[in-house]
Amino acid sequence: MTIDPSLDKRETVSPVLSKEETDLDNEFHSLSRESSVASAEEDENKTVDEAVPPRHPPADERDDGPVVVPRLKRRGLLGQFTLLAEVEDARTYPRKTKWFITFIVALAGAIAPMGSSIVFPSLSQVAEDMDSSSTITNLSISLYMLSMSIFPLWWSSFSERLGRRTIYITSFCLFVFFNCLSARSTSIAMLIVMRMLSGGAAASVQAVGAGTIADMWEPRERGRAMGIFYLGPLCGPLFAPIVGGVLAQRWRWRSTLWFLAVFGGLALIFIVFALPETLIKHKTADTAAVNSSASDDEPDASDGGRRLSRVSSRQVVQFTARWLKLLKIIFIDPLKIVLYLRFLPVLLTVYYASITFGSLYVLNVSIEDSFGKEPYNFSTIIIGLLYIPNSVGYIVASVFGGRWMDKIMEREARKANRYDESGKLIYRPEDRMRENTWFGAMIYPAALIWYGWTVQNGVFWLVPMIANFFFGVGSMLIFSTVTTMLTEFMPKKSSSGVAVNNFLRNIFSCVGSFVTAPIIQAIGNGWLFTILGLVAFLSSSAILALKLYGSRWREKMDARMT
Repeated sequence: MTIDPSLDKRETVSPVLSKEETDLDNEFHSLSRESSVASAEEDENKTVDEAVPPRHPPADERDDGPVVVPRLKRRGLLGQFTLLAEVEDARTYPRKTKWFITFIVALAGAIAPMGSSIVFPSLSQVAEDMDSSSTITNLSISLYMLSMSIFPLWWSSFSERLGRRTIYITSFCLFVFFNCLSARSTSIAMLIVMRMLSGGAAASVQAVGAGTIADMWEPRERGRAMGIFYLGPLCGPLFAPIVGGVLAQRWRWRSTLWFLAVFGGLALIFIVFALPETLIKHKTADTAAVNSSASDDEPDASDGGRRLSRVSSRQVVQFTARWLKLLKIIFIDPLKIVLYLRFLPVLLTVYYASITFGSLYVLNVSIEDSFGKEPYNFSTIIIGLLYIPNSVGYIVASVFGGRWMDKIMEREARKANRYDESGKLIYRPEDRMRENTWFGAMIYPAALIWYGWTVQNGVFWLVPMIANFFFGVGSMLIFSTVTTMLTEFMPKKSSSGVAVNNFLRNIFSCVGSFVTAPIIQAIGNGWLFTILGLVAFLSSSAILALKLYGSRWREKMDARMT
């Protein structure tokens, strides 16, 4: 992947408009700017483009070290409290620092899926205490997942303007608050609503976290880093059911929600003191335009009453326009992220990931529903332990899959002889979908069918658990590939691409977790997972389409986004 030097030149020096923000506003047809500001920017950029070198060349071409931001100028909420120094460009951090930040984000990313999985072993207790049916009780998980699909649209949009750190701190404060209320719920309705809000709060890391990884890591290393990051969100289900089973067996289901509140609070403390802002700093066009217009409209004491009246009227109009702009940023711009689905590379990638992620939650509900009954009759703790095999598969695929994916990227670039002017390899997102993705696309649907019929016939529990391990390996290969590709399809808005992925895939998981139990009762595990496996096999045609036409589609997408 190459960086257009002209873009960096403009965003470095121009005191009026940031090129990246100009692209965003042009794309979404934002409010028009003052013509004088636009013309001034054009004239200045013409001069700047001829004289100023790029500010942010690729990390492997920089000779200087990171430029540390003074403590009092650090960005983000409570930015002065960070023990790890903020730098102007996160790509210049030493590798050890990058891995440390990746670890923090992965740890925070584990909390949202942990919130859904930790209550799986105790759903029967919730139904008993709240005098509710299992279908209604499952809404506390389904709507939790639904909120995890919607809220990241806002978190992602705000993070591109406010920075990553502010979003992390705000969302985790809300997560702790809503989990405390969930633990104190007096009715099933209150529990469902509070769980839904807590899920939306914790979901920030799923979109913003991938953006943080893209802020720091170059494309040639991003696959491995994204795989390590995804260890958090996908290993949350490894520990959550075990912890949930032990807590629920000893102190009932409410203790699982108190655990989430405490864990979220500890993660919040860690973020406040150890996670600096990583988003590259740009001066927004909105701020420049507002400042310019405000200075132009400052009334002079020597002006007459007519001048003051005209200035006052203009200030009222500008005040109203600023509030309308703010309302647009809060309510409209986040929803526009969904418009990325109109691009075929994004749509196909997100669709395939959604099928895979929905299958994961159908499997999770099936484990709790099937192994607590005949012929297995496992206890709450044992049911929690049954979630370990697929999580072990996630770990194996994360450790080796990311490195495998990066090697494939390098191999394909060399094979195609793609080099830039400085002799660096040019990487393309669609190169990540090669034999690694085909392996995952074949193995995880087969594992679903394997699991379904062995559970349906009451086969010894170890046999379906082996199937779950292979499901974990195959699905994780898909997850890490898709997430990395989306950050590269939209390099300037990496968290927006991941937010679109979360939006669609969590809707699939919401539906899957809600309908699984009734479908099992109607047709059994065997036919349910056979249908799901066949759908997954057929959906892998998206990989073939991206391999054949991905480059052409991406070029058209880039042209429409610029």
